Amino acid sequence: MSDAEGWSPILERTVETLQIVLMAMLFAIPISIVLGIVVHRVSALRGPILGVASIMLTIPSLALFAIFISIPSIGVGDRGPIIALTMYSILPILRNTVTGLEEVDQAVIESAKGMGLNKSQRLLRVELPLAWPVILTGVRVATLLVIGISAIAPLVGGTGLGRYINDGLQRFPDVTSVERMWTGVIFTILLALVADLFFTLVRRLTTSKGLRS
Repeated sequence: MSDAEGWSPILERTVETLQIVLMAMLFAIPISIVLGIVVHRVSALRGPILGVASIMLTIPSLALFAIFISIPSIGVGDRGPIIALTMYSILPILRNTVTGLEEVDQAVIESAKGMGLNKSQRLLRVELPLAWPVILTGVRVATLLVIGISAIAPLVGGTGLGRYINDGLQRFPDVTSVERMWTGVIFTILLALVADLFFTLVRRLTTSKGLRS
């Protein structure tokens, strides 16, 4: 592939995949955390919200990508995959947000009340920071999930490393068809490994020693 394609196009496709994933996570993280806070505060909404998020994750990715093609304002391109990947990312982050908030020691919350902190202050200064390692794990899982699913994006006109996989399948068994598929697969795996290492570093830098232990 370095001879027939060159490293520049490969890196370009890698950046395209990274951009799609980052856009999806940029939408999914705030949506999921807000929903997680709502579920934690209002127990009656736990079932409906988690149920809808679970259903979104069970929809076959190719079918969901294809649905957005028929929507005029979305059509062919990266918009549909970004929306679909956002939908797939919500459940892991949402569940971990709820779990993290529920695991906060009530004694710590009562101490915060005794210090005069209101609900919003307790949430921002006490509950979310203590739940952060669990929430970050959800973000990590969601990111690795959407990196893999993003390989399907070129089937609906999207960009990214999936183009090599798609081109290889269409050209098989012609010359370089297998190499093109392997290029897409290997660089997708490498991107996932880099993302995993990134989140390991972020967790170490943003979590206090007491919570890490």
